[in-house]
Amino acid sequence: MIHRHVFHNDQLLPIEKVRLSPGQAGLICGWGLFSTLRIVRGEAFAFERHWRRLEKDAAIIRLPVPYAGPRVRVQLQEVIRANKVTEGCARIYLVYNQVSFWRSDEELPAVDLIISTASLPEYREPVRLAVREHGRHAASPISSVKTISWLNNVWSVAEAQKEGFDEVVMLNERGEIAECTAANLYIVRGGSVLTPPLNSGCLEGVTRSILLEISGEAGTIVKEQTLRLEDLYAADEVFISSTNRHVIGVGEVAGHKFVGAPGPVTQRINEVFTAYVNDYVTRRLAAASR
Repeated sequence: MIHRHVFHNDQLLPIEKVRLSPGQAGLICGWGLFSTLRIVRGEAFAFERHWRRLEKDAAIIRLPVPYAGPRVRVQLQEVIRANKVTEGCARIYLVYNQVSFWRSDEELPAVDLIISTASLPEYREPVRLAVREHGRHAASPISSVKTISWLNNVWSVAEAQKEGFDEVVMLNERGEIAECTAANLYIVRGGSVLTPPLNSGCLEGVTRSILLEISGEAGTIVKEQTLRLEDLYAADEVFISSTNRHVIGVGEVAGHKFVGAPGPVTQRINEVFTAYVNDYVTRRLAAASR
């Protein structure tokens, strides 16, 4: 559940004072972007990476970005302070208002900025994954864009949860593994760690990008490789990564068990990533105190 104070366009407001309109066409049709950030010790982890991805995605869907990253970071910290968040998560939304026939003649900015925070959701480990065919359309030019059109994801995971699963392995139209609904997926095989390439239709997750850079510190290398279900079932270990979950071991995929999850490679990678997060936050807090 999101916290009481929200930043909307140019001011911090209690949530009941934030007005969104049916005339905001991007809100109604899903023409917008968002990113979820982890808050650690009151600091927004990896903000720069999240903002770069928002700008890249905005260029793909031709969404103007009238906001500057450094200023948005300051506004995000305002929300974090107002809601007294030490450990939690935040979301930044950009919603396009000047698209479609179904927009109003209200005086609205071209793009709405909405920033909110929330407590961290609870997750169990190891996680249980279902499988969904045609969950991703890799050939779509916006398959890698994190849009507010999120129904496919929330519906897929809700259906899986009805059967006792936590997340869903999404296959693309070629039968390849893409990702989960809100996490990237990895397999460990013979000490190597493999994850689907971006052309599978997966999101270029911030945690995924960091793991590609720092995995060597865990004594292994994360490599991109096309994967299918048979690769998944033959793996020594399976894990997922996301902003809110960091690195979590997988204990089951559609009835196929992975005994002892999280495995040793998963644990080492999680330790290295946690150290990276702590170092980032420590440096940010030190710089802010000067």
